[in-house]
Parts: sequence; C-alpha cells; structure tokens
Amino acid sequence: MTERLLGPREVAHATGVSTDTLRHYERKGLLPGVHRTTAGYRRYSSATVDRVLLIQRALVVGFSLADLGRVLKQRDRGGAPCQSVRDLVGRRLASLERRIEELLSLRDELRELTTDWDTRLKTIPSGQPARLLDTLGGVPTIERARRNRASVTGDRRQERGDEDRDKRQVKDPQDTAMGMRTDSN
Repeated sequence: MTERLLGPREVAHATGVSTDTLRHYERKGLLPGVHRTTAGYRRYSSATVDRVLLIQRALVVGFSLADLGRVLKQRDRGGAPCQSVRDLVGRRLASLERRIEELLSLRDELRELTTDWDTRLKTIPSGQPARLLDTLGGVPTIERARRNRASVTGDRRQERGDEDRDKRQVKDPQDTAMGMRTDSN
C-alpha cells in the first residue's frame, strides 16, 4: 500500500503555516522529498507535517533557517548533529540571558526616568514644552541600546545587500517572490 501524499493546503492547515512558507522551506532545502504530480503540483509525505513543526519549534528557540538547513542536511544524511544543536541553543540561551539583564536595567532606569519627568512636569507651566525626550540621551542603558541597534541595523543592511546580490543571480523569478529574510527569523 502506498503512502497517501498531502497537498500543500493540507500541510499548511495541519502546521499553521502558509503554502508560501512551505515553498520557501522547500527552496531552502528544509523539506526533502517533495513529490510532483505529472501536472507539476507539489505533494508531501505525511512526515512533512512533523518536519514543518520541528522547523517552527526550532525557529522559536532562535535557530535561523540557515542553521536549520545545515543541521537537517547532516541529520538527513544519517549524521548526528547533536553537539552543534546543543551549542546553538547554548549560545541562544546566553544571548537571552544578556538581553534579560539589559531589559531589567532598562526597566529600572525607566522607572527613575518617569519619576524625574513627573518632577519636571510639576515645575513647567502648563502648555510649555518640558523637552522630556531630550533627556533620553543621559540614560546609559538607552544609549547602549541605541548603539547596539545602530550596529545591528548596519549588519542587517549588509546582509540585505548580500541577499539582493544573490537574488539577482537567481534564474527562477519565483525564488525571489518571498523576499523573506532567513537568518534573523
């Protein structure tokens, strides 16, 4: 008895992703063994549902599609990428812990800032500008976050430039239709 193959809508419905996402995963090599009918329609094995759910869960914990591609390729070839998976999650955990500390510091500074602003607003006549936003530059956590954001934004612009160059080299126009970023999901 042959396995019943699923259509894209069935897989999308079962996993909560769009059919566009399924096509994107296929282009990225994350969904091996996608079958085509003689008319060219995609058909997926029932194992695809589990694979898509695995991808979605891995994205939640911080894997990029590129990370997943490397790990799943090794796994599909019979390898054991367990240590690299552990290392990736360990780095994600360390990053989250740093971010939590940053957020806690920001929360404390914002509490102090709102108290200062309340005092300032009491001394400024009604209708006069208090220039509250101008005081944000004196808050160390905000300045650090601004510098980090500018650095990350510059990195993302560079990545987008690289992706744009890659897209110009692609022959199939559907390969660029998604326009999705894959390394920062």
